[in-house]
Amino acid sequence: MKILLLEDDKSLGPWLKKNLTEMGNSVDLFINGDKALIASLKINYEIMIIDRMVPGLDGLTLIKKIRDNGINTPVIFLTALNDIENRVQGFDAGGDDYLSKPFALEELVSRINALNKRNSFKKDQNLNGSLKSGDLEIDLTNRLCFRQKQKIDLNNKELMLLEYFIRFEGQKLTKSMLLELVWNINYDPTTSIVETHISRLRSKIEKPFKDRLIKTIRSSGYVYQSK
Repeated sequence: MKILLLEDDKSLGPWLKKNLTEMGNSVDLFINGDKALIASLKINYEIMIIDRMVPGLDGLTLIKKIRDNGINTPVIFLTALNDIENRVQGFDAGGDDYLSKPFALEELVSRINALNKRNSFKKDQNLNGSLKSGDLEIDLTNRLCFRQKQKIDLNNKELMLLEYFIRFEGQKLTKSMLLELVWNINYDPTTSIVETHISRLRSKIEKPFKDRLIKTIRSSGYVYQSK
């Protein structure tokens, strides 16, 4: 697996690179966000492991920039910034997973493998082309959303949520299912990440069109149903 690792800790970075390389991966280690950005735009990485607080371009801004450039490589934030607000910022920027320091190498490797499998599954499912539901359409190749031919600006997580809602149209998706599918994390009753993102998604795909697509089933989950 080709991995980009952005970590400026002089001990942790080389240690991670050594261990991941010994597992058969090819790891490019960067200690500066600006140099990591240049590499990420030129090299087809399979996974990116990103520290948020680094010299030059910070990790959060780095991921926003690569997403703006249409790069959908799975990203794991590996950082000491671990409160809910920082986690939400990481996911909003386009991160796929968030692991706090200190951490166990085995857990990081498990999360890398899970993201890689999920990414491979998407490729195997031939996700190029478009996904349509009523008057709403997702351009899967360019990761764009349209309703009534109007472009709707969605961030990476909002787009993933909508994609799963459409694929499971008419079926109930629980909060724990969405946490696993979209964020690749186990159920946490204290987090409001799902509710926050669904609220934002609704404001973009429903409110301007004056109808509801995502219905809340109290204490149970959500159901997407097109008109």
